[in-house]
Amino acid sequence: MKKILLSLIILSSVIAYSQPKFSSIGSMPGAFSRMGFGARGMGMGNAMSSITDGNMVSYYNPALAFFQNDNSFQASYSILSLDRSLNFISYTRKFSRTPGLGRKNDGYVPGAGISVGIINSGVSKIDGRDNSGNKTGDLSTSENQFFVAFAKSFSSKLTFGLAVKFYYYRLYDQISATSVGLDLGAIYKLNDNLNLSLMISDINSKYKWDTTPIYQDQGSTTTDNFPVLKKIGISYKNPEYKFIVAVEYENSNGQTNIIRAGVEYNIYEGLFLRGGIDQYNLSNSDYPANPSLGFSYSKKIGDLNVGVDYAFVVEPYSPQDRHIVGLNFNF
Repeated sequence: MKKILLSLIILSSVIAYSQPKFSSIGSMPGAFSRMGFGARGMGMGNAMSSITDGNMVSYYNPALAFFQNDNSFQASYSILSLDRSLNFISYTRKFSRTPGLGRKNDGYVPGAGISVGIINSGVSKIDGRDNSGNKTGDLSTSENQFFVAFAKSFSSKLTFGLAVKFYYYRLYDQISATSVGLDLGAIYKLNDNLNLSLMISDINSKYKWDTTPIYQDQGSTTTDNFPVLKKIGISYKNPEYKFIVAVEYENSNGQTNIIRAGVEYNIYEGLFLRGGIDQYNLSNSDYPANPSLGFSYSKKIGDLNVGVDYAFVVEPYSPQDRHIVGLNFNF
């Protein structure tokens, strides 16, 4: 009997130890909005909150809109497994005062920036069946984020930004949910090559569900809160060797402490190579990290600069990895 009890204790200990750790963020809404934005960002491990060179999008930090040199339009399409879709569109523009107005002794000219965009995701070809198991047709879901961000510089070193985000989730038939959330961000330029960023994302974002349209008296109302993300990032640009490296730390109320990092190398005029790693969770060793690689090539055509972007992202627990293809136009 002692041997049996000892064996049971050892077996239960092994089973308990082998169970993967759980982070509550996995059951929180808005997962599609935390996958990244476009091929450039995802190719650099989404460590983009402090990078002020290249094409900007306020998804990573609303303060970035100020640093867009030209009008920038970006569109990306993702190739995902399991009949999922993930698409991106954004437009970013900077506004500066007339040269000479408001100029300070350090050459700083006040300005502002605006960035708008859409993230669209969904799942299609879901097998719909009735209570008897007969096929009723294919079902689909659609989840979307619409955002608009404003950025304002207060000195040659400090820039603040605010983003307003509107979520719309169509789940099934008459069941849908909407939400409005806020992002706050700041960028401080330590010097010409070194940036520091701070950001809080998804303040007040939540879905409120009401199933009474389908279940009538048996329906219920529930509220799902998005995780609030708090980020700090730093990036370094080396003009001599033409590379940018960035590191970011993200804490959430979903039991995650994420490290992400990325590098971009301008190997040739108009050609950029990228690599990164995302979702390295310091609080959960069982949480899988996502390595990535990517590139961009752009060419000037008259007054229009046309670019092609691509990123490859490893996706654990999926039959195939992610491929993100994008186009960008600067004018």
